[in-house]
Amino acid sequence: MTQPAHHGLPAHEVVLLLETDPHCGLSDGEAHERLERFGPNTLPVAARASLVRRALRQFHHPLIYVLLVAGVITAGLHEFVDSTVIFGVVVVNAVVGFVQESKAEAALEGLRSMVRTLAKVVRGGLQRTVPSEDLVPGDLVLLESGDKVPADLRLVRTTELRVNESALTGESAPVHKDVVALPQTTPVADRRNMVFSGTLVTAGHGAGIAVSTGGETELGEIHRLVGAAETLSTPLTAKLAWFSKALTVGILALAAVTFAAGVLRRQDAVETFTAAIALAVGAIPEGLPAAVTITLAIGVARMAKRRAVIRRLPAVETLGSTTVICTDKTGTLTENQMTVQVIWTPDAEVEVTGTGYAPAGALHGPDGAPIPIKATAALRWSLVVGACCNDAALTHDDGSWQVVGDPTEGAMLVVAVKAGLNLAQLAEGMPRVATIPFSSERQYMATLHQDGTDYLVLAKGAVERMLELCGTQMGADGEVGPLDRAAVLRAADSLTARGLRVLAAGVRGASGPDEFNEAVFAGSLAFTGLQAMLDPPRAAAAPAVAACHTAGIAVKMITGDHAGTATAIAAQLGLFDHGEPTADAVLRGTDLATLGADDYPDAVREAKVFARVTPAQKLRLVQALQARGHVVAMTGDGVNDAPALRQANIGVAMGRSGTEVAKDAADMVLTDDDFATIEAAVEEGRAVFDNLTKFITWTLPTNIGEGLVILAAIAVGAELPILPTQILWINMTTAIALGLMLAFEPKEAGIMTRPPRDPEHPLLSRGLVTRILLVSSLLVAAAWWLFEWELGNGATVSAARTAALNLFVVVEAFYLFSCRSLTRSALRIGLFSNRWIILGVTVQAMAQLAITYLPAMNTVFDTAPIGIPAWARIFTVATVVTLVVALDKLLRRVWLAHRS
Repeated sequence: MTQPAHHGLPAHEVVLLLETDPHCGLSDGEAHERLERFGPNTLPVAARASLVRRALRQFHHPLIYVLLVAGVITAGLHEFVDSTVIFGVVVVNAVVGFVQESKAEAALEGLRSMVRTLAKVVRGGLQRTVPSEDLVPGDLVLLESGDKVPADLRLVRTTELRVNESALTGESAPVHKDVVALPQTTPVADRRNMVFSGTLVTAGHGAGIAVSTGGETELGEIHRLVGAAETLSTPLTAKLAWFSKALTVGILALAAVTFAAGVLRRQDAVETFTAAIALAVGAIPEGLPAAVTITLAIGVARMAKRRAVIRRLPAVETLGSTTVICTDKTGTLTENQMTVQVIWTPDAEVEVTGTGYAPAGALHGPDGAPIPIKATAALRWSLVVGACCNDAALTHDDGSWQVVGDPTEGAMLVVAVKAGLNLAQLAEGMPRVATIPFSSERQYMATLHQDGTDYLVLAKGAVERMLELCGTQMGADGEVGPLDRAAVLRAADSLTARGLRVLAAGVRGASGPDEFNEAVFAGSLAFTGLQAMLDPPRAAAAPAVAACHTAGIAVKMITGDHAGTATAIAAQLGLFDHGEPTADAVLRGTDLATLGADDYPDAVREAKVFARVTPAQKLRLVQALQARGHVVAMTGDGVNDAPALRQANIGVAMGRSGTEVAKDAADMVLTDDDFATIEAAVEEGRAVFDNLTKFITWTLPTNIGEGLVILAAIAVGAELPILPTQILWINMTTAIALGLMLAFEPKEAGIMTRPPRDPEHPLLSRGLVTRILLVSSLLVAAAWWLFEWELGNGATVSAARTAALNLFVVVEAFYLFSCRSLTRSALRIGLFSNRWIILGVTVQAMAQLAITYLPAMNTVFDTAPIGIPAWARIFTVATVVTLVVALDKLLRRVWLAHRS
């Protein structure tokens, strides 16, 4: 079935083509058969890798390759203990990665289940509700206000049906629908006789025949395009990939040099080769892959507590690298709940407190004094018109207030309740008799109500249109007088300049239904007042924007809304540099379309608000920022946002209002749709990168020191101060008991006052590289000195090696506390602020006592008991290393302070 045929055919031909009935729908048997033939009405899920392939993927890492080769070679040399330990480390890393990937898949499936909906269909002449995934081509689907369209439908009946297609087209205004056949060449956005999967019915009702389901819908087509796009590597994955490759090359080169040196000195080739393997294994930070996975996983867990779901682990770190956040307005920076803020009548201007759909608030004058609705007849009638000339409904379910229908009409219901009107009593006392629905051509809505034996016409709509219908205006006492058209227009212009949406209200008496006729309305209504409303900013949005600015992150609003409304919200949130927008701070989609290639990058950099932009322009904005070296986070909820979400370094989709396509294209989904959660994610991302950097800074000195000790021993033809099995013991136990505890390190104070990391900067700064080499040198010198000292004072080779082994571990434990902050003193951050480290050090101490004093461990690892003097020398060396690191931090802080 090719969809373009359906909008170009009359409705009855579509019915015949799909072999269905426009009144009775399909039979149950036919629906079941078609479900088997066409499959469920769900978007295609990318084919998941098999369990075997997902497991093998965990071994795809340069450092793991070296370990696997080393394990095979040591097994071939009958060094089975070494080989077992090597393979054990590899398997542990793989299991951790596999489990975390499985958790991410489960979280994604949970997101999909959140957006599954129900559909009202007619089957066998009976109306019923079925899961939307059970819809099939030919089903007769019923639609009414508040429904989410479950498939692509060719409409066969409509009654003032209006559909919000912003998720698909980006156009925020609801589209009026009818059943008239259209030319075959009509673009999707203009197909008024079709409704599309994922869009929302805002008013009216209708019925349509399902012509496309699942992946064949327009939404499914965009889903396929997004799936074909490439996913960018994150700063972390890119840096770690380069770091791992460079480290692998360096380790292999060092091992080759070690083997060559031994051969040149005519040492035993097998022993020399074993030593070279020991060097390679010792120099490899086996815990790095696991540390990366676990640290990111902990970041994911922390983000989940802050109402965000991470779909890809490195996304946490990418947010920490973000330099620009491109955010949508509606629902992210704002509540996505229209709120009446001002009511203007010919004799008063009333401010309304409270935000959102909860009817908590009050009406008061400019002086703050409350204004009862009985104080002025014009105010009361403005509220009555807004409440009764209204097709929306205000509901209260599970402790939450919701509006079913048009958000603008919902706002009028809420303010009426705030003012003290009882909606049920109004509906009962003034029952509606007839309706003239709103349309884009009419620009107003009118209802006829029976009030006892009298009739009333209530109308609301666009200010200019309502002024054409009104010939008089109502005063505070209820009497009518001449309409001051100029005053009304001045008030409307003033409210519009504040970014508010303004609707006017009018009322007239009628002798009966015969007078409810558009032909007699012109100039006959009495104007009662204006209601001005706005989707208010979220309470946490402004502080979050300020925190981003403090952190050196630019925040840009990209919205399909009008420039005036967007500018007003941006000013309230503090998006502009000096509080007020400059000439180049706000750009419209039309402005972007006229910018030349040379002017475009500078204009994008300077602008804070982009209004009335198209999906293609969103994508180009992200690309322009990335071309300038920015790491871009992009928020979105609609299908039209998906390409930009995929292009961005990190796409952030809305969990509540977002489409499934947007969620699938994103790296992170906000369960509360709140911009403040993005700011929290940036904070967590920075903490994750900090902790990974701390782990690398902590682990490399030991790995380098172990390798250099082996190299030095081979070079001078001396006994190895430490054996391969002992190196594996150090690397395996300290990585788990000590190093991984850094993943739980709390965020450092001032983390959001630092500028973003430059994406071009290496993983380790020059200062950290210097510190790593300093500690490595101290370790090599101390281990060599201690080994020779013990031998020179009568200790056995095994005891001397045991002393050197414990030296490495104790120095690592002391150095771990220093690495809890890479710039500040360990004493200033508190010794017990990370209790996991205390636990890890305790476990490691028990393990060291076991390998030193238990006979079985002595046999396996060729160790021997050592005395208190040896321990005293070990702790003295660890103290000296700690003091040297503290001095290095102090000197670096002084140098940085002098530079600034």
